Amino acid sequence: MEEKLRKIVNQIAYTQKLSSLSPLHLSLIPLLFLSSSLYKFAQSFRHTLYHFGFLRKHRLPVPVISVGNLTWGGNGKTPMVEFIANWLANDVGVSPLILTRGYGGADEAKMLQRHFNGTSVKIGVGANRAATAASFLHRYGFVDITHFEKPTKPIPKSQVVYDKIGVAILDDGMQHISMFRDLEIVMVNALSPWGNHQLLPFGPLREPLTSFSRADAVVIHHADMVQDHSLSDIESRILETNRFLLIYLSAATPSHFFRAPNISSRLPLDTVFEKTVLCVSAIGSPSSFVQRIEKMGVLYVDSLDYSDHHQFQTKDIETIKERLQNLKNKFGSKPAIVVTEKDYDRDNEILRGLDPFEVFVLCCKLQILRHNGCSEDTFKMLLTRSLS
Repeated sequence: MEEKLRKIVNQIAYTQKLSSLSPLHLSLIPLLFLSSSLYKFAQSFRHTLYHFGFLRKHRLPVPVISVGNLTWGGNGKTPMVEFIANWLANDVGVSPLILTRGYGGADEAKMLQRHFNGTSVKIGVGANRAATAASFLHRYGFVDITHFEKPTKPIPKSQVVYDKIGVAILDDGMQHISMFRDLEIVMVNALSPWGNHQLLPFGPLREPLTSFSRADAVVIHHADMVQDHSLSDIESRILETNRFLLIYLSAATPSHFFRAPNISSRLPLDTVFEKTVLCVSAIGSPSSFVQRIEKMGVLYVDSLDYSDHHQFQTKDIETIKERLQNLKNKFGSKPAIVVTEKDYDRDNEILRGLDPFEVFVLCCKLQILRHNGCSEDTFKMLLTRSLS
């Protein structure tokens, strides 16, 4: 029931013409509108308290890079956090601390911990980011890197992970206004940027679009999956609020698969070539996941989409197996299941219930695309300036 309600609310949030909605959807709009109005008032009041100093902002003794968004899910925040952490650890030679809230089963935090296991990158999980940061800074110490003018040599991979912290990365930090930041990066989903332009829960916006005025840079994610005119429309809307904003484009570039539960296996992308595939996901932008699989030369793609951070239950596994059996009967061969890393890390044990069907996990890396003079190199220059 809860999952069904989430889907209904999501459909309302991303529908431009309310007249096209069903009577059930329309019956919820007054309640959603009222909730949205209360949310707007509470958010405005909170900003006012911080603006006039009634609530205190925390300043860390290291530079803070915030990666956030204005809408819920699918904007590429976690891949960008990972991109920046890799750059800091491997190119700059600095040990970063990622501060993440860890909601929704902490799937993103678990994925980051798996990716950075054995490196100098530290992952701090907790709703109170200031308290989490204080704990890690006390435990590991910190180093002043504000005098850095250019990247130093990379950290040797054999080095132990107890390096002093040089930078904090605030994951999902746009609305976490209780902490000062030196760089504000806002992620935007090119496939579904603003929905119906309403605030939560009536719409997908966590803040009004005027909040772009607080940003230093915007990154439009999944930019490779939309037409140029759509990108131009998104850019124009952003620049209406802040015409001096730097706008970058990014893509989630598939790198390989691994066969669950063997995370050390590294299978090529043609593993699913001419196969029947069922994409199962509980992420913010399931359409981007399905479209990337379709481009791999598969025979047929089916999909089962759940709301972002959905915890798979036994009944879900039964539904998935039933869909797989239908595909097997239709095409005469055993289909494969493909999930995202976030879905795998949320609860990989329950996926074992899909035997004897194979579960492949798609791994992607964020890539900065060249666009209007902006590139990966200029983006790294922006990051470097924020450190000094």
